[in-house]
Amino acid sequence: QLQASGGGLVQPGGSLRLSCAASGSIFSIGDMAWYRQAPGKQRELVAIIRSGGSTNYADSVKARFTISRDNAKNSVYLQVNSLKAEDTAVYYCNADIRNVAWTGYTNYWGQGTLVTVSS
Repeated sequence: QLQASGGGLVQPGGSLRLSCAASGSIFSIGDMAWYRQAPGKQRELVAIIRSGGSTNYADSVKARFTISRDNAKNSVYLQVNSLKAEDTAVYYCNADIRNVAWTGYTNYWGQGTLVTVSS
C-alpha cells in the first residue's frame, strides 16, 4: 500500500529526496510521516505532516529535513539536506489511510529505504 524510494549512499553534507506513494483503495489520507531506524536502535519519528499541512520534526533534523505531501498523488516526501553520518538508517514512511468512506483510518507502513551517509 505504501512504496518508498529515494534512498542511497551519500557523502556527509549531501542531500537526498525520499518519496513514498500510497496505492490501492484510497478514500482519504490523514497524517503522513517518516520514521527511521538506525542499526541497533529503536525506530524513531523523524517528521510528520497532517492532513491540514502542519508539520513537526524531531529536534535532531530540524532545519535540515523538510517533509511535504502531494494529496493529488497520494504521496509524501522527505527532503534531507546537510546529511550526517548519524542520519544513516532505514527510513520508513507511514500513513493513516481511509480505504473506503464508511470505515475509519488504518495505519500503514512502507517497506523502508536505506540511507547511508559515508565518505
